[in-house]
Amino acid sequence: MRIALGLSYQGSAYQGWQSQPSGQTVQDRLEKALRQFTTAPVSTLCAGRTDAGVHGLMQVVHFDTGLQREPFSWVRGTNRFLPPDIAVQWAREVPPGFHARASALARRYAYVLLESPVRPSVEAGRVGWTFRPLDEGALRQAAAHLAGEHDFSSFRASACQALSPVKRLAPIGIRRRGAYWRFDFEASAFLHHMIRNIMGCLVLVGQGLQPPDWMREVLAARDRDAAAPTFSPDGLYFLGPVYDAHWGLPERTAAYDGLP
Repeated sequence: MRIALGLSYQGSAYQGWQSQPSGQTVQDRLEKALRQFTTAPVSTLCAGRTDAGVHGLMQVVHFDTGLQREPFSWVRGTNRFLPPDIAVQWAREVPPGFHARASALARRYAYVLLESPVRPSVEAGRVGWTFRPLDEGALRQAAAHLAGEHDFSSFRASACQALSPVKRLAPIGIRRRGAYWRFDFEASAFLHHMIRNIMGCLVLVGQGLQPPDWMREVLAARDRDAAAPTFSPDGLYFLGPVYDAHWGLPERTAAYDGLP
């Protein structure tokens, strides 16, 4: 049968999601835990690969197994063998036609940014940081240029393997709570480093170092050299995929409540 799992993780200690020879990835740790629980090799496929240092609030994976277990057993049994910064949040048996990546209609991310003259301490590794004040109006004007379907080559890492740089990005949500800013992104798919490269540009605009219309120029250039340097991964969270309701999968986990 096919099992889907929703898991959350703090990505600071890992080299991203995808398995690496070092074994220091979230996928490596999850598959090791599943192997220990089932006493058989388990290969997983995820909804969206995250980079080193990026966190996951609801990464979704699926795998096939002949082992019969209740959903709560998959959760507790797997978590027994996982490190403290990775936890399975839920488990569901799904039809054979379900695919964690291909069945996703969209993917959601949030970036949490601390605006403070002093660098983060207790939240180090969990938030991005700017020591200069940000102008909310300028941020919103700049972000508006990115909504819709565009060629996002200017925000694409050189190592990106996507077949096309054309993506449809929903309007970016921007809100502030105290010293913390939150930026919400949703698209059918994202290019490698796309959000971090957008954040680098937004921060420059918010700080007044570039005008809001500069974002339109960067987008139109279709050239990575036109954009700002890639921003820190520390504040980036994969909120999870969006699936059709007929799959009956959870839309969020308790980890969502910890974000500003």
